[in-house]
Amino acid sequence: MKQPFFAAAILIVLGIFTACEKKPEPGQNISVVTTIFAPYDFVRAIAGDRAEVTMLLKPGAESHSYEPTPQDIISIRNSDIFIYVGGESDEWVDQVLESMDDAEMRIITLMDCVDLVEEEIIEGMEEEEEEEEGIAYDEHVWTSPANAKRMVEKISAALSDADPDNAGFYRANTDAYIGELDALDAAFRSVTGQAKRRTLVFGDRFPFRYFTDAYDLSYFAAFPGCSTETECSAATVAFLIDKVKAEQIPVVFYIEFSSGRIADTICEATEARKRMLHSAHNVSRDELAGGITYLDIMNRNAEVLREALW
Repeated sequence: MKQPFFAAAILIVLGIFTACEKKPEPGQNISVVTTIFAPYDFVRAIAGDRAEVTMLLKPGAESHSYEPTPQDIISIRNSDIFIYVGGESDEWVDQVLESMDDAEMRIITLMDCVDLVEEEIIEGMEEEEEEEEGIAYDEHVWTSPANAKRMVEKISAALSDADPDNAGFYRANTDAYIGELDALDAAFRSVTGQAKRRTLVFGDRFPFRYFTDAYDLSYFAAFPGCSTETECSAATVAFLIDKVKAEQIPVVFYIEFSSGRIADTICEATEARKRMLHSAHNVSRDELAGGITYLDIMNRNAEVLREALW
């Protein structure tokens, strides 16, 4: 996303569409645009039918390779509230926002809502072939329910600020949703608090730093959370196989939309079971059409964790 033509394309797109931009009619629902699923679902839970919510990432798509279309840029421009993650994966956002007048837009950067942790390379993990300069922070901030609560409060405030007539409605929904996040946190604490073991093994990327930090779990994985690599060395696979055998780990995880091949290899060598832990980064077309929620995903994760840790 650092190609020179990208900035030029933004200016061209904005110039073409500015003349035909339509202002919202009085009484029209506010417009909220999010880049990924988790904040999209938070907005749905708080705003209900009183906001038009758009998720830019197409169902089933890989978020780390996402590039905005011209229509995506226009959607951002015309939104009342724009929510994105931040970090290296969203570097394109800065160019978009710098090229438009965002004075009337409310912008929420999820990484600004929480205490960040650095992305780490731990023992046995495959390192990126090209390392970025400077500190790289883990971008998967929503995987901790405590972090999700902070984001929900920010989103609620932005909705009420943009649409004060419905502030009481948003506050009531926010309070109810915070209660559900507290129940989710309690479910995870019940699972991890009674666990026989505290180590997770991922034959995949690992987008759960904030989650494992929250529940005092350790992990081993093939790649860090934002890695673009899909193939790892024989040494990495052997290391993970040895860990599973040595600690008698019953489950090897993979994440959504992954081929799961590395996890398959580890399971074949160890007789561990292969299970998915869903990061709620994105969902499939069928899941979106079926109304799946962040809470649905994370509660399923609690059940899978029970199988892995007990």
